[in-house]
Amino acid sequence: QVHVVESGGGLVQAGGSLRLSCAASGTIFSTYMMNWYRQAPGKQRELVAGITGGGTTNYVDSVKGRFTISRDNAKNTVYLQMNSLKPEDTAVYYCNAVRPSPLGIYWGQGTQVTVSS
Repeated sequence: QVHVVESGGGLVQAGGSLRLSCAASGTIFSTYMMNWYRQAPGKQRELVAGITGGGTTNYVDSVKGRFTISRDNAKNTVYLQMNSLKPEDTAVYYCNAVRPSPLGIYWGQGTQVTVSS
C-alpha cells in the first residue's frame, strides 16, 4: 500500500501563486509516475500535469507556461507550482501515484484550491 498526502491548497486572488506538495510512501518512489489531477464542481476529473521517474513532464494545455511539476526523490515528494492563477483553476487537486511493479494506482484525499476574481 502506498499512502499519498497532499498539502498546500488555499484561497488566492487571481494572478497569485500557490505551491502544492504531495508526499508518497514507499522505498521505490523514484520509479513512480506522479500526477496531479483536478476536479471542479460539476466537471469531470482532469489530468493537469504528470512527471515520470526520470523527470519527463507533461501538462494539459490550459496550464502550460503557468504550472510547473517537479519532484524530489530524496523526500518522496512531488510539487505543483502554480503561477498566474485564474478563477477557472478553482478545483480540488488530487495527487496520484502510479507504481510500476507491482502495478498499483494510489490517490490522495485532495486539497482545495480557490482562486478569487
